[in-house]
Amino acid sequence: MSETKTIRIKYFSDDIPHLEYIDGKSDWIDLRASEDVELKAGEWKLIPLGIAMELPAGYEAHIVPRSSTYKNFGIIQSNHMGVVDGSYCGDNDQWFFPALAVRDTKIQKGERICQFRIMENQPRIIFEETDHLGGKDRGGFGSTGKN
Repeated sequence: MSETKTIRIKYFSDDIPHLEYIDGKSDWIDLRASEDVELKAGEWKLIPLGIAMELPAGYEAHIVPRSSTYKNFGIIQSNHMGVVDGSYCGDNDQWFFPALAVRDTKIQKGERICQFRIMENQPRIIFEETDHLGGKDRGGFGSTGKN
């Protein structure tokens, strides 16, 4: 079992449920819209999630839509995956979900629209230039076929 981490969290709204880690179910934690949102097809909006956090040292947060977000609300996350680095931790550094509506939609305050998990930061990397790599060629991009 991995070490437990403590995350300091600030809520911008008293009207949404507080975050909860459900051990044994999933290590992704649901995030909710902190205000009512109405979008027309083609509109874009930063949907406030009503929280800010101080992540543990050496960690970042990855934010992605829930599997039902597109089906339920007709929105996609316009940056495809949000990354919150550890320096985004001030009192006014609220998290948002950048949503692009593909149909007219209404999202009620408190609706679960995305999820996050924390990941260790990438280690320091040194790139070593070479003329030849040691692995076997797979045939290039898109070469695995349709089956």
